[in-house]
Amino acid sequence: MTVLSRDADICAKGGLEPRPVRIVHLGLGAFFRAHQAWYTSEVDPEGAWGISAYTGRSPRAAEELSAQDCLYTLVVRGAEGDDAEVMSVISEAHAAGDLEALCNDLRSPDVSLVTLTVTEAGYGTDAKGSLDRSNSAVQADVKALAQVGEASGAGEGESDACLPQLETALARLVFGLEARRRAGAAAITIVPCDNLPGNGPLTRGVIDEYAACLGSEAAAWIKENVSVTSTSIDRITPKATADDRAAAKDLTGFEDASPVVTEPFASWIIEGEFVGDRPAWEKAGAIFTDDLEPYENRKLWLLNGAHTLLANAAVNRGYETVAEAIGDSEVRAEVEALWDEASRYLPDFVEASAYREALLERFENPHIKHLLSQIGNDSLAKLRIRILPIALKELEAGRDAKGAVPAIAGWIRRQRDGVASPDAQQSAIDEAKAKTGDGGVERALLALLEPELMNYPDFVERVLEAA
Repeated sequence: MTVLSRDADICAKGGLEPRPVRIVHLGLGAFFRAHQAWYTSEVDPEGAWGISAYTGRSPRAAEELSAQDCLYTLVVRGAEGDDAEVMSVISEAHAAGDLEALCNDLRSPDVSLVTLTVTEAGYGTDAKGSLDRSNSAVQADVKALAQVGEASGAGEGESDACLPQLETALARLVFGLEARRRAGAAAITIVPCDNLPGNGPLTRGVIDEYAACLGSEAAAWIKENVSVTSTSIDRITPKATADDRAAAKDLTGFEDASPVVTEPFASWIIEGEFVGDRPAWEKAGAIFTDDLEPYENRKLWLLNGAHTLLANAAVNRGYETVAEAIGDSEVRAEVEALWDEASRYLPDFVEASAYREALLERFENPHIKHLLSQIGNDSLAKLRIRILPIALKELEAGRDAKGAVPAIAGWIRRQRDGVASPDAQQSAIDEAKAKTGDGGVERALLALLEPELMNYPDFVERVLEAA
């Protein structure tokens, strides 16, 4: 069986010659390849827009893709069966820490966009959206960038031979933007594509905080020449399994170590200014708007909120996938209760009722095996973003916020019992668990999640009882 390569006799949209790199992407994972990469491929039949992609926490995805010339199979799994195509939109794949390559990419005048899928935890922010200065990785990067700024001020300039060791994606991005400034390249647009409310302003704030560490000249250039858009993204993309790799092989005839499986549905809503060229993503259905927030909230609170509830509550009932869990009438009632509360705060024009019906149909698709263990990663950040806003609104209005209870209680239970999915903030969680005092680990975890919740003793008791 032939392995995917650009020498193979295959049909790939955009041709088999590597496309010129015009987009840099941070967070090389399955969702990016099913979403932003797919949108770009759909509107670029001539192969004018290539992507240089960098991994998140592990270099494995870059290694797998590089071994097959950055080609991959996209399997679109609908109710009636699978469709597959070989994607050639990624031109280069790099490990996250390849700072030299990132700087070279961002120096290029051909590159006009940076897209991000680094997950909620990857931004290194606290509950208020500022850089989390208590996070050891953030602390190290702030110090490293400050040292770069001091060396630059002393006239030592930039040397690839002594590149700093940076741990967070946005610190690396800012260092790359400084390389772009020094190269005299043009303004650039950043397009964050993570499930964060106001992901544009949040990204803008983090970039500016890191840029300030480099000194006033760098900070001013980045503020004036880097535009940051806001987005709402949606396409369920479960982690590929061995069966999925076999399915990709059957559909294309090629071995693929890194296929992507996704649903037919895709949505991308974008607000903000692009200061340079971009692909015509609207031709593939992307929507450009001046008012993103209502759509963003609909998606965060209804789709992502339900996912976080299922990943922390339904998983405790023994379910492994979204489709299995939503088939349980009690679990479905918990999801509906969360949706009822969230829908109170959505305007009529976003058609929350129709969106909910469509979500249930998507959740019930048995061919999309979306693992709850995967969705449960980094639940502390996800709960704060997807569940807490509605819970606090409900509590402030004098209601009981019962829709939030299963998700929060389930997370506390899983942390207490040592069975939670991996979390980038595990050190903070473990520290809270170690300082329980007389209140118990459950109360300590609830206070870590959101101290303001402790002002509602009835809610606290209901969560602790459910945990």
